[in-house]
Amino acid sequence: MATSLDHLVILAATLPEGVAWCEATFGVALAPGGEHPLMGTHNRLLNISSPAHPRAYLEVIAINPGATPARAAGARRWFDMDNEALQAQLHQTGPQLAHWVAQVPDITTSVAALAAQGINRGRVLAASRPTPQGLLAWQISVRDDGQRLFDGCLPTLIEWGSTHPTHSMPDSGVTLQSLALRHPDTAALRAACEAMGLQDIAVTPGPAQIQIQLATPRGLVTLHS
Repeated sequence: MATSLDHLVILAATLPEGVAWCEATFGVALAPGGEHPLMGTHNRLLNISSPAHPRAYLEVIAINPGATPARAAGARRWFDMDNEALQAQLHQTGPQLAHWVAQVPDITTSVAALAAQGINRGRVLAASRPTPQGLLAWQISVRDDGQRLFDGCLPTLIEWGSTHPTHSMPDSGVTLQSLALRHPDTAALRAACEAMGLQDIAVTPGPAQIQIQLATPRGLVTLHS
C-alpha cells in the first residue's frame, strides 16, 4: 500500500463540544469512536472517503477527563494536546482543524527517512482501542514532547494492523475533495513529504496552514487550520 492521507484531526476542548461542532458544520451525524488508554483521549469519527482518498476519515478528539494516560511519566499526549496555549485557544474559540495523519506501509522506514533529513518524527508506539468488531491496533509516530512539527503541517505517521477504521464505518455523505499545505519553509516541508512517499500533496509558500475541502449535504465546506 502506498503512503497516503489517513485521517484529519479536529481538536476540541471536550468531546461533546467537538461532536456538536462537526455535526453543525457538516450536517451529518458522527459515527462512534472510542477511548485511547495509552494517551487518555477519546474520539468520534466520520468517514470522508472519496475516489481520491479511498480510506480517509475525520477524527474529532479530546482529552478524556476520566482517564489517566498509560504513557511513561513526563511523556505528552499526541497532537500537542497537552500544550497549554493550544488548549486555551480551544476553550476560547472552539474546535479546530489542527493536524493530519498519513498511513505508511512501513512506519520504521518512514521515520528513518525523516531522520535522514534531520527531522525527529518521534518514536514508534504500539496503540490500540477496543471496538464492537474487536481490537483495533496500529503503530504511530509520537514524540515524547507531543509536538506535531511544521505547525501541524507535517503529518503524524501511522501503520495499521489488519483492520482499518473505515472498514466498519458507514458512508456519511461527506467526502474529502482536497488537502493542501502552506508553510514558510516550503522546501523543507515538501522534501519531508516526498521522503515519506507523499508525492501528490500541494505545498505552497505562506503562513503555516492546512486547508481542506469537503463535499457535504450542506455544500462545499472549506476548513483552515
